Amino acid sequence: MDMPSKKVTFKGIDGSVLAARLDLPFGKPKAYALFAHCFTCSKDTLAAYRISHALTTHGFAVLRFDFTGLGGSEGEFGNTSFSSNIGDLIQAADFLRDNYQAPSLLIGHSLGGAAVLLAAYKIKETKAIVTLGAPSDVKHIKQFLQANEEAISTNGEAEVAIAGRKFHIKKQFLTDLDSHQVVEAVGSLNKPLLFFHSAQDEVVSIEHGYAIFNAATANKSFVSLTNANHLLTNPADAVYVSNVLSAWVEPYLETGNKIETVENGEVIVNETGDGLFTQEILAGNHAIIADEPTAVGGNDKGFTPYELLLSALGACTSMTIRLYANAKSIPLKGITVRLKHSKMHAKDCEDCENEKTKIDYIFREIELKGELTQEQRDKLLVIANKCPVHKTLTSKIVVETKLIT
Repeated sequence: MDMPSKKVTFKGIDGSVLAARLDLPFGKPKAYALFAHCFTCSKDTLAAYRISHALTTHGFAVLRFDFTGLGGSEGEFGNTSFSSNIGDLIQAADFLRDNYQAPSLLIGHSLGGAAVLLAAYKIKETKAIVTLGAPSDVKHIKQFLQANEEAISTNGEAEVAIAGRKFHIKKQFLTDLDSHQVVEAVGSLNKPLLFFHSAQDEVVSIEHGYAIFNAATANKSFVSLTNANHLLTNPADAVYVSNVLSAWVEPYLETGNKIETVENGEVIVNETGDGLFTQEILAGNHAIIADEPTAVGGNDKGFTPYELLLSALGACTSMTIRLYANAKSIPLKGITVRLKHSKMHAKDCEDCENEKTKIDYIFREIELKGELTQEQRDKLLVIANKCPVHKTLTSKIVVETKLIT
């Protein structure tokens, strides 16, 4: 089930309209994060997309956007600089602050990592910062421009091919790189820092990661990614990063929305605030979403209440049959349970006393796979009717309700 995501826009540092996407968890976000992508990349790179979506499963809302002149954003890339990237990041934080909640977590990939380290000084709500394959010196970017550096210096600009795409790079871009000192900035940045880097990174060597880590004086952590490339194209790497990141950052965030402790056998249902009917259901270490179809005003993001009811009966039926078959060494290869719910007039029911009322009718169809005798099949059908949920639904049920003040 896909997490909610919405397209948003805001103005960058030069007034251009920047394209962004806000990835949201089900329910109220525990915190907002701001993600900065790599040099000449976009908000939709695999790393940005996968890490953002994985973080939503941990309760974070993540804003990822295209820097000026890239992806779906307006403006001319040739007129940008590393300073303007930092400015765009600050504008993104202002957008979140004005419309949702200021970002308490900054995440940057590659050059975006260097950008968030410098932008953090201007985003006062920042509680923690995470970088992925970030360079310790932004002049590192010049290695991709070596073939054109002389032309850029002489003519003031040149067309440069980077990763198979052509970009206009102006002299101001190169000059601006010389004005930013990442290592010095990190040394005085009093924020918790987490650095991810891979020894297999052929774009930004792991020595850059070590240099930033060694310069940091605040609470800091370093995670060496195994066999990961610079762009984290392996989905498992993105999931690993998000899992480690979410566990690491939790102590530093005053989320105001801690996950509720659910006692064994207890179920907690909360409104998500996203639509009229959408509910978050917590049980044990698990969470699911309940909703209604769009035809009746819902968002259609999860099971309807009656689908959950049928699911409980179907799951319990299958589990009960499996337990019995295994205990009796019945060669049952598989079980499929199909269920439907409807209302029917009592007059259509042979066992009903009042013909004017309507009753709930559940039709359950069970498919048993395997070489079974008819006697075994008949016995398993009897066992199906003895599943605990079946017994509960067909017995008298008392629901006691009270208000909590």
